[in-house]
Amino acid sequence: MINRVKLTRMERGITQQQLAARTGITRQTIGLIEKGQYNPTLQLCIKIAKVLEVTLDDLFWEENNS
Repeated sequence: MINRVKLTRMERGITQQQLAARTGITRQTIGLIEKGQYNPTLQLCIKIAKVLEVTLDDLFWEENNS
C-alpha cells in the first residue's frame, strides 16, 4: 500500500525537499514518514496537511476493512 503522504505529495508535484522546507523538517524525516518508519507529532501532521492542502483524515486516517 502506498503511503498517502507520499501519494498526495506526488499528486501536488512537490518534492520531499520542498515539503520538508515548507514544514521546517529535514528531507530525511519526510522520507521516513513516507516509509512508515517515523511517527510524526500531531503538530507536524497538521503542518504537512496544510502544505498539501488536505485534511488530517485524508492523510492519516486508517480504514478498518474488517
